[in-house]
Amino acid sequence: MPANTPLVQTHPSANDRPLERVPDIADLLVAYLAQIGVEYVFGIPGGAIEPLYNALARSSRAGGVRHILARHESGAAFMADGYARESGKIGVCCATSGPGATNLITGVACAYDNDIPLLVITGQPALPAFGKLPLQESACTGVNVLGMFQHCTRYNSLVSHPKQLESKLVAAMQCATRAPRGPVHLSIPVDVFRSPSQTLVPSYDLRALLAPSSLVDDEALASLCTMLSESRKTVLIIGGWCCEAIDPILQFAQLKGATFVTTPDGKGLVNPYHPLFRGVFGFGGHASAEAALCDEDVDLVLAIGVSMGEWNSGGWSGSLLNERLVHIDESEDNLALTPMARFHIRGRILSIFNRLIEGMHDGGPGCTRPLERTSPRLVLPAWRPDAMLAAPEKYESDATPIKPQRLMRELGRLFPPETRFLADTGNSVSWATHYLHPADRRISERRIGGGERKRGAGRRKAGGGWLRVTMNFASMGWAIGGAIGTAVANPDAPVVCITGDGSVLMNGQEISVAVAEKQTVIFVVLNDQALGMVKHGQRMAKAEQIGCDMPPTDFAALARALGAPAHTIRSPEDLAALDIDALCKRKGPTLLDVLIDPDEVPPMNVRMRVLLNQH
Repeated sequence: MPANTPLVQTHPSANDRPLERVPDIADLLVAYLAQIGVEYVFGIPGGAIEPLYNALARSSRAGGVRHILARHESGAAFMADGYARESGKIGVCCATSGPGATNLITGVACAYDNDIPLLVITGQPALPAFGKLPLQESACTGVNVLGMFQHCTRYNSLVSHPKQLESKLVAAMQCATRAPRGPVHLSIPVDVFRSPSQTLVPSYDLRALLAPSSLVDDEALASLCTMLSESRKTVLIIGGWCCEAIDPILQFAQLKGATFVTTPDGKGLVNPYHPLFRGVFGFGGHASAEAALCDEDVDLVLAIGVSMGEWNSGGWSGSLLNERLVHIDESEDNLALTPMARFHIRGRILSIFNRLIEGMHDGGPGCTRPLERTSPRLVLPAWRPDAMLAAPEKYESDATPIKPQRLMRELGRLFPPETRFLADTGNSVSWATHYLHPADRRISERRIGGGERKRGAGRRKAGGGWLRVTMNFASMGWAIGGAIGTAVANPDAPVVCITGDGSVLMNGQEISVAVAEKQTVIFVVLNDQALGMVKHGQRMAKAEQIGCDMPPTDFAALARALGAPAHTIRSPEDLAALDIDALCKRKGPTLLDVLIDPDEVPPMNVRMRVLLNQH
C-alpha cells in the first residue's frame, strides 16, 4: 500500500457514520442514583471499577451525578456518611477491588454501627478470571472481601449477571432505608458493568419504593396515652434518630410540661437554651441530666429514638434502664436492648408524636381520653446551659494556652446560627458534648414543619441537627471526611470540624478534597501533642503511660502545604482576632491549629466507669 494511502475514508457516506454508543449497566446504575436525587458519589477509581467512572464522567458532563475524589477510601465512606446525615438521602461511595474495597471497611463499619444509610459499590475483575488470581481479586474467590462486608452491611451481594442489577439494587436500597438502617454493598465485576443495557430509563421508581411509611400500632399508642394520663411527672430523653420528629416532640414536651434531656447524638437537635432542657445524658454529659432522671417524683421516662449503646445510655446506667422506662423507636434492634422497660412502642416517631399531640387536644386516634396538658402559657424558671457545666470557671478562663472549655464557648459564640458542627472521636466529642452551647439555633430549615413528609420524596432527615457526632464504632477521623460530605450536601451553611491532632495525622489528607471542591469547612484541631483520650484515660485508670504522646506538629503548615489557609491559636485573644465572617464566606477550607492546655481532663467519667467495670 502506498505510504500516502489513507487508513480511513476522509469523506464517509451516511451509512458509514458511527453508531450512537449503547448504554451499559454502569449507566443504568447512575440513572437510578439520579432518580432518587443523589448528586455525588465519593470514591477512588481503579481498573475494576472503570466503567462506573466512565458513566459518572458522562453524567457529570450532562449536569447529573458527579464524582468527588477522596484521598483514601475510608475518607470516601466518611464523606458519604456526612452527606447522608445532612441531605437525608443515601450516601454513595465506591472503590475498586482488593485494597480499594478493604480500605472502605472502617468507614462502612462506622456507618453500620450508627445506622447511616449508604450504598457501597466495589468493582471486581471479570467473571471468567475468577479463581485464576487476577490482579486484586476479592469476591468469593481470592481475598474474600464480600465475606468481610457481610458483617458490616444490611445487604451484601455480588452482581454476577447484568439482569440481576435492578432487582438487587432495589432490594439493597430498601434495606438501607428501612429500620434498622445502614450501609448496603454491591460488588460488580467489570464485565457486568460493561454489559449493554436496553435502556437508560430505570424499570422501577425507587422514589416511591423508598418513601417512608407511617405505621403506628394503635393498641400500643392507646396504652402509652393511658400511662401518660396517669403519670405524675414525665421526663423525655431525646436520641439521635428524632430529627424528622423533633418539632412535634418539643411541642409535646411543652404541652405536657415535661423536661427533657438528650443523648450525645441528640444534643444537636435542640436549642441548648430551651427552658425545658436539662442537659446531655451519657458520654460527656451533665450532672443535671442524671439528676432529672433520678428525680424521685419522675414515674415515667420516655426514651425516644435512643439506641442504648454505652455512650447513649450512660454506660447502661440504672438511672435510665429501669421499670419507669418507655422506649419509643422504629428499630426492633434498639428495642431489644431494653427488656427491663415498662413498655415498648415501635413505629415511625414522627407519626407517633403527631398522634400524641392530637391526643393532647381531644383524645385523638388511639387515645381513649384527652391527655392532660399544662397551660400553653406555662412559665418556667430561666435556664442557661452555663449552670450545668462541670467547670464553669474554665469556660470563662483567659489562660494561655487556651482551655478547651473556653474554646468551645468561643466556637459557639463566634459562628453563625446555621453552622453545622461535627465533633470527632476522642476528646473532641467529650468537650463539644459538654461545653459547646451555641445560642439561637435554627435547625429546621428544610424540614416540612410538623407534618408528614410528602409521599414519594424517598428521603427523610437522617439526623444530627447543628451538632453531629458518631457513637458506638467511633472511628477516629470520621469528622474530617464527614464535614466535607456535609458541606457538599449543603454549601450554604458553614461547617466546623472539631478534631484532634491524632485524627488529623490519620485522615488529614482529606483536607485536600475540601481545597479541590472549594468547600467552606473550618477544621479546628485540638493540638495537645497526644492521643488525648488515651492519655487521660490511662492516668485516670492509674495504668502505664504508653503509646499516647506525639511530637510537636505544625498543623497550620501542613494545611498550607495542602492548599488551605491556616492560623495558629494559642489564646482567646488569637481567636477574637479572627475574621469569622470572612472564613464563613470563603469558598474553601481554613484550618485553626489550636494549642490547647494539655492537662485539662475531658468529661469522660462514663467511659472510665465502664472500663473499670463500675457500671
